[in-house]
Amino acid sequence: MQEGCVFCKIIHKEIPSKVEHEDEMCMAFHDINPRAKVHLLVIPKKHVATMKDAEESDEPTMGRMLMTAKKLAEKFKLADYRLLISVGEKGGQEVFHVHLHLMSAPE
Repeated sequence: MQEGCVFCKIIHKEIPSKVEHEDEMCMAFHDINPRAKVHLLVIPKKHVATMKDAEESDEPTMGRMLMTAKKLAEKFKLADYRLLISVGEKGGQEVFHVHLHLMSAPE
């Protein structure tokens, strides 16, 4: 756990969240500031600050995050949707714990 990381605190149940999925590798929950009707965040349980910090050993977890997003899109019956990972401050990353946004397409 990275001290001060809001997502690590969510993983360790120190901050409440509306969880949609949790397994040994990743967790998915609703974004508190949604930008779409459905806006979920899929995060690795291991703290990885940015994709630039991901290592070869993180590949199974990153793949699991993508497949989790796909399954959640199916659960929410999203025909079309967006997946977004922002990398670094200039790339728009606000929380420095890798996270994949799953957002429903505009209606």
